[in-house]
Amino acid sequence: MPWVIAGGMLGGIALLALGAVALRTGWTPPWTRRHVSRPALYGLGALLLGTPCLAQGVFYFRLLPVPSWEIRFFGCNGLLLAGLTLLAVSQMLPAHQPGSQRKDRSEAPSS
Repeated sequence: MPWVIAGGMLGGIALLALGAVALRTGWTPPWTRRHVSRPALYGLGALLLGTPCLAQGVFYFRLLPVPSWEIRFFGCNGLLLAGLTLLAVSQMLPAHQPGSQRKDRSEAPSS
């Protein structure tokens, strides 16, 4: 059974690394490039998905003091749900267009 938990921890570490790279440089894996329009949201979602995967393993192997099951259950599920939501939003929103920013009201022609 410990090898299953260790595998989840490795997946969590990979998601944390992917999230950090996506936040820092905007890079996403090749199989997601066509779908992801907001790499920063994608990176934040990956960070939020990787954190509970790693935390469950840390608590299982008693590397840190274990909080109550309620904190682990609701905290990790909340992080997973938030991460999945951000990953979905990063693929649904239209891409940023550098020249399509809203003009200031002072620059608008007066009628």
